[in-house]
Amino acid sequence: MTSNPAHTDTTTTTTPHDQHEHDQHGSGHSRRRTFRKALTGVTLTALALGAVGGAAVAVDRRAERPDAAAAALAAAEARQSTGIADLGERGSTTSRSLRGPVDPAKAALVRAATRSGGQVTRTAKVDPVEAAAATGDPKAIAQAMLGRFGFGSDQFSCLESLWDKESGWDPHASNPSSGAYGIPQSLPGSKMASAGADWQTNPATQIEWGLGYIRDSYGSPCSAWGHSEANGWY
Repeated sequence: MTSNPAHTDTTTTTTPHDQHEHDQHGSGHSRRRTFRKALTGVTLTALALGAVGGAAVAVDRRAERPDAAAAALAAAEARQSTGIADLGERGSTTSRSLRGPVDPAKAALVRAATRSGGQVTRTAKVDPVEAAAATGDPKAIAQAMLGRFGFGSDQFSCLESLWDKESGWDPHASNPSSGAYGIPQSLPGSKMASAGADWQTNPATQIEWGLGYIRDSYGSPCSAWGHSEANGWY
């Protein structure tokens, strides 16, 4: 039989060195796969923890929202209440401005007692006697004081005539012969100290005493005036 020179044996022979390199190569791949799996596990765990933490923060923020909303609502209600109060004050001021003519004496006291600031004006309640006293007009004071002693305004004409005759409504009027003093011609003048220590100079003090005397002695100014006309004194 003739051998074929073209035929070549292709069987590969593995040496111990080649086998060692192959084992090392396979072991390296295995370690890298293990490391990648461990890294992936750590990453997933971190992501999970981050998600839980984010959810907790979101829950906390949602829990805070009702408080913030309540605070905003309270602030809005406060602003609304302030606006309503301002409107009420303006309406009150407007209604005052629509009233009829004001007595000059009252107007003077009102101006003194009024505090203006911004768009709101608050006016103090005025006592008619104090308003009249602020003018220093004895007749205005007497008119304002009639009601305190139970007298109607119709009694003023009699009172005016009576004290025109007695003193001319002069708080310093003095009768040199009798010693009578002041608007009501108190005899002696010191009797008026029961109405106030300023009886010598204050027309309001003198009028208060004089009206009390007329009420207690005659019942009314018109009765006192009638007595004066009949007897020349009262």
